Amino acid sequence: MLRSTLAQVGSPVYSVAWGPDSEQILYACGKQIIIKPLAPSAKSTQWKGHDGLIMKVDWSSVNNHIVSGAEDRKYKVWDSYGRLLFASHPHHYPIMSVAWSPNGEMFAVGAFNTLRLCDKSGWCYSLDKPNTGSIYSLDWSRDSTLVAGGCGNGHVIFAGVVNQTIEWKHLVVTLQEEKVLLVEDVVNNTKDQLEFRDRVVKMSLGWDHLVVTTSSQCLIYSTSNWNTPLIFDLKGLTTSAILLAKKLFLIVDSVQGLSVYSYEGRMICSPKYSGIRTDSLNVNNIAVSSDTLVLVDSRDSRAYHVFDVNTGRELTDKPLYHSQELMLVALDQYGNTNERCLGFVDKNNDLFLIQIRHSNPLTKLKKLGGMVTTLMWHDTTNMLSAYKMAGLLCGITPEQCILTQNFYHKAKSLKMLVSLVRTSDRELPRPSLYSEEI
Repeated sequence: MLRSTLAQVGSPVYSVAWGPDSEQILYACGKQIIIKPLAPSAKSTQWKGHDGLIMKVDWSSVNNHIVSGAEDRKYKVWDSYGRLLFASHPHHYPIMSVAWSPNGEMFAVGAFNTLRLCDKSGWCYSLDKPNTGSIYSLDWSRDSTLVAGGCGNGHVIFAGVVNQTIEWKHLVVTLQEEKVLLVEDVVNNTKDQLEFRDRVVKMSLGWDHLVVTTSSQCLIYSTSNWNTPLIFDLKGLTTSAILLAKKLFLIVDSVQGLSVYSYEGRMICSPKYSGIRTDSLNVNNIAVSSDTLVLVDSRDSRAYHVFDVNTGRELTDKPLYHSQELMLVALDQYGNTNERCLGFVDKNNDLFLIQIRHSNPLTKLKKLGGMVTTLMWHDTTNMLSAYKMAGLLCGITPEQCILTQNFYHKAKSLKMLVSLVRTSDRELPRPSLYSEEI
């Protein structure tokens, strides 16, 4: 039964996608891209997206970016305000399909005899040339490891993501095949191959441990012994995120939701709050340390909840609120529990720092700077790094900015050190797709 008509336009609409908050609809009409809020009085956002008919659009619920493909043979990446972030060079044929992976880290592009895998900024990881005709539709598995495509020759193509790489100190772990990991020690020049009975879904490396989840199990490896992992079964078929801390790690799955484990495989807690949506949890809106957990609220991303990981209880009666939506959160891993600091970037790309376990945390909130897109804490020292438009900012003991405003100036003076750091000549493999037809 027809509930309502959101929009009436004079030309065909070839593609529609829900917004991340399910309060907006994204659709393409001719050369235009339109964001239509569901609220009747709200104003639509519209812009010219391409020079040809737009065939497909998709909106990531994780990074809030939009990807579009059109008959002008280009695909483009946009932010939610319609600002262009990336435009590809013209392909040989029109772009017929695009689709974000559920984790927001990459997207797939389909055209005539063409399947392309791109990172979230738009740069190409791999290009495959299957003999399928035009790929009219693409859809990812929930764990972001497989993509299926409907093809013009009547076949369905399946492709899996391989050659994903993670690094920690002197160790490099590469997903060689869907059930095989290669562990390389670049200092001792050794290699170990790890084989699994099921397809690898997620992996995370740090704190002297490698945590791997398959479609049915979680395996915990010590970096000093790759032969005898600790194994326990998972109830959920899909793992959407793994985050590591010094004494524990966190898994988000499709059934149990959010679970915190020790490296001995013992469940510590399963934190929850009223109205939590586990499908919206990802590495950007979760932060964990050995004593504290922060979750951005699923319904209102201006709010964030603070938990004690040892008890699973929320530390405040009500969630803390920021003036803008939070896009990225990260907890420091060093120092005393009572001095634990949370760094976060909001929708305006402003960077803030707060002493999260203070009796009145909001009194310890300080803005460190603007135009920041990402941040990261050091593993073993109290150092915060952030990527700003002008370069990389680094600051030692940034909790000092709770009392003073000198952190940002110190950080700016350190950014030139980046030019003195030599990058490795060793080229790591890039993610790619292997495909087959049925």
